[in-house]
Amino acid sequence: MSEIKTGEPDGSVEEAMPVPVKAPQRDWIPSLIWLIPILAAVIGISLAVQTWIQRGPEIIISFHSAEGLEAGKTKVKYKEVDIGTVESITLSEDRSRVLVTVLLKREAKSFTATDSRFWVVRPRVAASGVSGLGTLLFGAYVGADAGIETEKTDKFTGLEVPPIITRDASGKQYVLRATDIGSLDIGSPVYYRRIKVGQVTAFDLDEDGKGITIRIFINAPYDKFVGINTRFWHASGFDMQINASGFTLNTQSLATVVLGGLSFQAPDENPGPPAKENTAYVLAESQAEAVREQDGEATMIVLNFKQSVRGLVPGAEVSFRGLPLGHVKSVGIEYDPKRQEFSMPVLVEVYPERLGRKFIESHRQSKYTPQQRLQFMIDRGLGAQLRTGNLLTGQIYIAFDFFPKLVPAKKSAGKAASADVPHPLLQLPTIPSSAEALETQVSEIAFKLSKVPFDQIGDELQQSLKELKGTLNSTAQLAEKLNNDVAPEITTAMRDVSKTLSAAERTLSEDAPLQQDLRQTLQELSRAAASLRILTDYFELHPESVIRGKRRDKQ
Repeated sequence: MSEIKTGEPDGSVEEAMPVPVKAPQRDWIPSLIWLIPILAAVIGISLAVQTWIQRGPEIIISFHSAEGLEAGKTKVKYKEVDIGTVESITLSEDRSRVLVTVLLKREAKSFTATDSRFWVVRPRVAASGVSGLGTLLFGAYVGADAGIETEKTDKFTGLEVPPIITRDASGKQYVLRATDIGSLDIGSPVYYRRIKVGQVTAFDLDEDGKGITIRIFINAPYDKFVGINTRFWHASGFDMQINASGFTLNTQSLATVVLGGLSFQAPDENPGPPAKENTAYVLAESQAEAVREQDGEATMIVLNFKQSVRGLVPGAEVSFRGLPLGHVKSVGIEYDPKRQEFSMPVLVEVYPERLGRKFIESHRQSKYTPQQRLQFMIDRGLGAQLRTGNLLTGQIYIAFDFFPKLVPAKKSAGKAASADVPHPLLQLPTIPSSAEALETQVSEIAFKLSKVPFDQIGDELQQSLKELKGTLNSTAQLAEKLNNDVAPEITTAMRDVSKTLSAAERTLSEDAPLQQDLRQTLQELSRAAASLRILTDYFELHPESVIRGKRRDKQ
């Protein structure tokens, strides 16, 4: 590298370079460009602080499935108002459920009460109708119902089905006891005078498995019509009955055809004082059963029939001269080894108080029990008979009446048709039905006819017909012979008879000499009779003339 030379041969390089001069430091003035990040940082910090201050509680909700849920997007809503957001979705340790972490807003801290409820709102088709159609456009969301408990929690179990009634609904809940659920489902309507006033909210099987507990909700202000005397019953779409009374059809609203339903009303339009919430009622099978007056204490009676009980089913009517007195509980069969015959024991439940107001008053004043009073009537000839109630269905019922020829009944100490009745029961005597008696008579006539020797009678009749045919042939031959031989002689004889009659007619005619002579003779005889009558009268007046002769008249 060549060196740079200057005009002075003996000068160095350092001496040729200029010496820098140190300038004095200026005062520090901040640049405006730094204001932007500082301002952004301040805003960010303030937003973070505000967010932290407004941050609500964080809760975890477990569901069976996370269908329709997205972390960071799915909202939590109450009455269509956002109260939180789904932050994350994870699986539980046993992978049986999904855990949805939800960040609630500060004003939604009341939703941490232990009785709060959460569910996923998505399109559903249920008995109560179609719901959640709006989520088809905007996506599913988590619905919420705030609790009222003071105790708080951060873990909840989500509902798989949206609740029918939320806690902010105005009305009252009631409890119904039933033997079966029938056609009811959650959301089935409850009617009052065929107006929908509530719905079924829940149902569950009793612990002993013998009944159903149903919870219903009646909206305000209709809950004021539910009193202590109110009766509830099943109100299906079509209530069709074919029994001994005939055919009946009752219709309700069209919705109950699919959903089923309940109805309520008070007998005699007297509901009584308003019922408190969660009051329990008995659910009847029909309106007639619900509004029926109380029948008092029931009495069990055993009827032993010796005939077929085809058409007699549990629930069949037991009547006394057309008045419903009770119903059939069970139908059984028993074998008597001594008599070596079968009997059909029928257990019936009757209500003696249905026999009338005077009977009830007499019963209350009597010192005897209802069983004893019924036994008195049995001793007078009260008996039971099977009768046809409906010719179309063949259903039969039991009729009670007084039959003087029946033997007085005794208490039955044997087995009844139902094993759940521990005490001895009253037993009524039974008589054959009119149809059975007619059938017996027809059977006897058929048996007697079977003994008639129709074959022998037919053979003899056939033989008699052959003999009659021969007789008729002989008669025909005789008639032909008479026609050929005797007929001409008979004709000649008839001619002679005709001549004789003609001569007699001429002799007996009015102008015949015989007739004239006969008239003259009769006239002479008449005059002789008159003279004889005069002579007789004279002898009666003058009997002495027989000796002395007739006296001469004096002149």
